[in-house]
Amino acid sequence: MAGFTIERKILARTSGAIAGVDEAGRGALFGPVIAAAVIWPRRLIERPVRGWLKEVDDSKSLCPSRREKLASLILAEAQAVGLGSATNREIDRLNIYWASFEAMKRAVDSLTMQPHYLLIDGFQNCRGAFPCPQLGVPGGDRQSISIAAASIIAKVVRDELMRIFDAYYSGYHLAKNKGYGTKEHYQALKKKGPTPLHRLSFNLEDRAAL
Repeated sequence: MAGFTIERKILARTSGAIAGVDEAGRGALFGPVIAAAVIWPRRLIERPVRGWLKEVDDSKSLCPSRREKLASLILAEAQAVGLGSATNREIDRLNIYWASFEAMKRAVDSLTMQPHYLLIDGFQNCRGAFPCPQLGVPGGDRQSISIAAASIIAKVVRDELMRIFDAYYSGYHLAKNKGYGTKEHYQALKKKGPTPLHRLSFNLEDRAAL
């Protein structure tokens, strides 16, 4: 279960703001990758985790309705929340790893306050990419509430985008599959071909032919 253990260890060495950073949509075939950055008030980090904060966890482990409820609570209680994205064209040009990195950098840049330390989910080779110290945490959305909160915000925002895009690109079942490679999605690609928002670098035609 996610907690504030990592954050508290950092606060023992510095008094600055800590931002948790995560993304959603790396493995999807369609649309942008979305990243979020979340800074909690120090008073929340230092006190025992209680109430709804105990439920903040890896977004993939939560049902959609719970994610949406927690996202509202996070937005109300966080000291700052930032969002960033990288388009499908950037993903095709840069590859998904570096495009995800760009989305994370944009999320941090969009924060209304300057973080002094970053906790980044999974990214180990991140030193020097941001203007402040950072730590890549494997499985961070299951360890750090700051990272888990960012994963929830990013996932809720991206899922809502998929519902919107579903109205424009019918037949791909985007509201249901959220742009990921389900059987129905591949069948639609085989029948209709890719839309302008599909990630062509993901070898869609080869996959759809399987």
